[in-house]
Amino acid sequence: MSQLPQTILVVEDEVSIAETIVYALRTEGYEPLWKTNGRDALAALAAQPIALVILDVGLPDMSGFDVCREMQRRGATPVIFLTARSGEVDRIVGLELGADDYVPKPFSPRELTARVRAVLRRSNGNSHEVSSGTTAWEHDAARCRISFRGSALELTRNEYRLLGALLASPGRVFSRDQLMTAAWDDPGAALDRTVDAHIKSLRAKLRIVAPEVDPIETHRGFGYSLREA
Repeated sequence: MSQLPQTILVVEDEVSIAETIVYALRTEGYEPLWKTNGRDALAALAAQPIALVILDVGLPDMSGFDVCREMQRRGATPVIFLTARSGEVDRIVGLELGADDYVPKPFSPRELTARVRAVLRRSNGNSHEVSSGTTAWEHDAARCRISFRGSALELTRNEYRLLGALLASPGRVFSRDQLMTAAWDDPGAALDRTVDAHIKSLRAKLRIVAPEVDPIETHRGFGYSLREA
């Protein structure tokens, strides 16, 4: 039986740009679903399985960043941001929200579909079960799920990847560059403070489960590690 094409949600209000993206995706064998505003995009996400979202930052009814925040509350669907703005602040905001990639306009449709393939390859790639060396943690790599002290953590994609890297080698000190490589498809797009922001978010989520402990250790000038049991 042939595999059904993956559905890619395109959220873009400029018709000419959206039609170009839809054509390029369909040519590559994907099933594009086009929406022109954030409200309809969120409704589509709730109605059917979506493999990846191509999300414009400047939408007519709400910011693409706000759409991404709501998406992350619902689950960890991969996101590629599109924006006419190339400022560093916008880029950092998008990455800190858990976006998998960030493409400034104008862009090549071929480049965009290549980035889609790269993100999906990483998202759908086979993972191996990793032992954390302590019974406080459970890492179900097949389901991309990490639990701490019996509680499943609500993680964004990049938070999951960061924590998964730390879990793979408890006690090992990872530099920020190493964590960028582990968690981002394009490590060069992430900045040191982006990693720090994700670590801060991880700590906050772990404190909800166990307020009395801090499993992630900071090594000033070096990076981070997971405390050994």
